Amino acid sequence: MIEWRDQGILLSARKHAETSAIIEVFTPEHGRHVGVVRGGTSRKIAPILQPGAQLDLAWRARLEDHIGAFSVEPVRSRAALVMGDRLALAGLNAVTALLSFCLPEREAHAPLYLRSERLLDLLGQTEVWPLAYLQWEMALLEEMGYGLDLARCAVTGTSEGLVYLSPRTGRAVSEAGAGDWADRLLPLPPVMRGEGEAGDLEIAEALRTTGYFLSHHLAADLGDKPLPEARARFLAAFSRRLGK
Repeated sequence: MIEWRDQGILLSARKHAETSAIIEVFTPEHGRHVGVVRGGTSRKIAPILQPGAQLDLAWRARLEDHIGAFSVEPVRSRAALVMGDRLALAGLNAVTALLSFCLPEREAHAPLYLRSERLLDLLGQTEVWPLAYLQWEMALLEEMGYGLDLARCAVTGTSEGLVYLSPRTGRAVSEAGAGDWADRLLPLPPVMRGEGEAGDLEIAEALRTTGYFLSHHLAADLGDKPLPEARARFLAAFSRRLGK
């Protein structure tokens, strides 16, 4: 019998057979992991299995490659953080959907796990959450091997006047270095380099840029699958806030 114990974030849960549930979790030591929860549809356990919940997990299986079974205990629910807040709920769904989409199964990504846990704990703090989410998407790209190089211009080597990103390489380009290629480059808002005021309009522009790399690089290499709709729904909710 193989077993381990860890804490983790619940990414998804679905009914299995008559009374069980199959859950997908993200843990610091065991990465994205799937398993069965016996009695997962019961009145006692079902309320625990809400996406974003922090769980204490014990996993057991006869063989390493078996799906295995989870025992779960609640650590904290994040349902109250999104109750009545459409933007927070959309953000929670975007995070869990992207983690499920991007992460290889059973591969540890401890730094990304810590960032994800901290981000989810900020849910409901509407003034800081969009910026934290942008920084998380940039960290996700980095962790998955698609990090953006924002330090120096890919053409001139300068660290000044960086206003573009190469859509092919993810490297920063200065206005002087862009030349006639400027209209083929992506915008690099200062907020992506930790500069200036992090206004909502600038964050929205930055999310369009990170979205390009998520879609055209990361997703393309995962079999050219489309990004989860949950991310688009979060951007739509954020855009509605901008329109107020």
